[in-house]
Amino acid sequence: MRKKNFVIILILTFFLCLTVETLASRKNIKDLPEKYRKWVEEEVIYIIRPTEKDVFLQMGTDREREIFIEAFWKQRDPTPGTPENEFKEEHYRRIAYANKFFSRDTPRPGWKTDRGRIYIVLGDPIDIDRYEESDNIYPVEVWFYQGDVKYGLPPHFNIAFFKRRGIGEYILYSPVNDGPTKLLRKYYGNPADYEAAYEELKGYDMELAHLSLTLIPGERPLIGHPSLASEVMISNVIDLPKKKIEDVYAEKLLKYKDIVEVEYTANYVGSDYLVSIIKDSSDIFFVHFSIDPKTLSIGSFEDRYYSYFELNTQVSDIEGKTVFQYQKNYPLRFNKEQLNDIQKKSYSIQDMFPLVPGSYKLNVLLKNTVSKEFTSFEADIFIPELASLQMTSLLFSYKVEENPLSKEFHKPFRIGRNQLFCQPKKVFITKDELVVFFQIYGLNQELEEEGSLIYTFLKEDKEFTTRTVKIKEIRDKTGFIQNFSLQSFPPGYYSLKVALVDKEGKEILSDKNNFSISYLEGITRPWVISKATPVTRSVEYSFILGNQLLNKGQSEKAKAVLESVYRKNPLSLKFSYGFSRALFLLKEYKKVKEVLKPLLENPQDDYKFLSLLGRSCQALQEYEEAIQYYKQYLTHLGTNLLILNSIGECYYLEGKNEEALAAWEKSLEIDPNQQEIKEKVKSIKENKL
Repeated sequence: MRKKNFVIILILTFFLCLTVETLASRKNIKDLPEKYRKWVEEEVIYIIRPTEKDVFLQMGTDREREIFIEAFWKQRDPTPGTPENEFKEEHYRRIAYANKFFSRDTPRPGWKTDRGRIYIVLGDPIDIDRYEESDNIYPVEVWFYQGDVKYGLPPHFNIAFFKRRGIGEYILYSPVNDGPTKLLRKYYGNPADYEAAYEELKGYDMELAHLSLTLIPGERPLIGHPSLASEVMISNVIDLPKKKIEDVYAEKLLKYKDIVEVEYTANYVGSDYLVSIIKDSSDIFFVHFSIDPKTLSIGSFEDRYYSYFELNTQVSDIEGKTVFQYQKNYPLRFNKEQLNDIQKKSYSIQDMFPLVPGSYKLNVLLKNTVSKEFTSFEADIFIPELASLQMTSLLFSYKVEENPLSKEFHKPFRIGRNQLFCQPKKVFITKDELVVFFQIYGLNQELEEEGSLIYTFLKEDKEFTTRTVKIKEIRDKTGFIQNFSLQSFPPGYYSLKVALVDKEGKEILSDKNNFSISYLEGITRPWVISKATPVTRSVEYSFILGNQLLNKGQSEKAKAVLESVYRKNPLSLKFSYGFSRALFLLKEYKKVKEVLKPLLENPQDDYKFLSLLGRSCQALQEYEEAIQYYKQYLTHLGTNLLILNSIGECYYLEGKNEEALAAWEKSLEIDPNQQEIKEKVKSIKENKL
């Protein structure tokens, strides 16, 4: 029990610390400068989503707040390609109107009133009915609107306001919370008896009596029973501005505000993404991914059109340490005919890279340098060890093409000779074929001879159709590809379960994925942007894997991989330097010298290897040789504090204090705030005296 209580205390402490950290990064509204406090508490109070507000309060400077506000309005701009923002202009017009016309019966500003709020949210009603004050009923206003069913609103609906007890401002009327008794000036019955009140109200005005029970035209509530659907409708109206916008941009702005350039930060665009782990024929695992931005901005010059994408990919381990990162550029050029075709389609940036086994966080950042827009996604990925029977996740494709020459190139979503065409949104039409791909690792001989794959389609959780395939009948078992015609599939939502069973029908492994079939006759597929890599450059992948192992701290494994790469081209600066890094971390300093010294015989594009050569000599106490390499480094690459300090250290260890003093003093001229170097200089000068 004591141990259990201790664990609970630890958990509570963790969440308390997390809460304190979050609150510490969030600014209180009252502490904001007046301009920004007014913006969040008055100007956008009815349309800002909770996540947006939370992110805004975490903006630390006025510059960041201005960027957020710019992004806030851009996300709501119905015509982002034009200088005007019609939504913003209309929003401030509604605020001005509310302040002018809805503050006449109250000391409060018009935007704070119920009529002001509804007007700011919905705009001008189609029609207004007014029931002026009489001896029988209190003043009532009924605003009539057309609704959008996709946001939970009826096709048409009313919003009613009334003056409680005939005085003050108009307040929002609720059939459930107020009821017909609140509209009657003289009612002597039971306030809870809505039926009697309705009958009395009907004697004055039939339409108003019906509206007292429901705000939805055509609805027929039971007499005396106010409409609950009206309450839901009112709630949906209040939340309408927050339903029309996705707030992921705000989280991305907060995440990337210190990473992407300032001109990008307000220009986040949404995107869909797909990630798949596929093992190739050489047993290397590749991460294949697609990022599909929802907008494509293109620049123009004379009769040419262009766009330029910059793809930044980073892989981190569970501790947040970077294991692998790279950047690729995609310059695109179009003529007018190509532009017309592209503008009718979405587009998909696809790429792939090898990765060693482990659990990781994948972070992909895509920038359009023409429009200064960016998008991104993050995903958890896992690369398994090939030690047991395993099945990958199902990958759905809308088309597969076979090309005998494709084996000569690595390309995203290409498996052997087969090129899969995939989209993050798994939507198909009945004219399509559904192409299903997955891999099974570790198949034994018995399963290959006696096992089967059972494909079970479910529609709304009910079995729709099933297909069984014997594994021995499948020619290529490195990857299982199965095509299914969808002609007999009615539009709707489906799931597919694929199970590996033994000869007795016992399920060994399975995976499940969802897809949908649209009512549309056709779907526009994206324009795919990717790069192919010749198989002859596969040694590059081994080099990447070796460096990933090195970054993970697995120096022995990294050494083996990087040595095999080095042996294929010992005079390659990249391969020699990579292998030497592993040797240095394993303290094989003499071997580092053997690998790197031959590079001195030829001019190089990069002389950073001289630093590693010098450090190895220094570790071997070969100080004169180390100084020689350090000085060559400075000659080729310019001033470097670490190199200068290492030269001073070598001179000092040789007993050449004057030379050491000269190197360290030069280092201090560049950066005077090096306390350790200052102490060493002070010690030498004191010993001289």
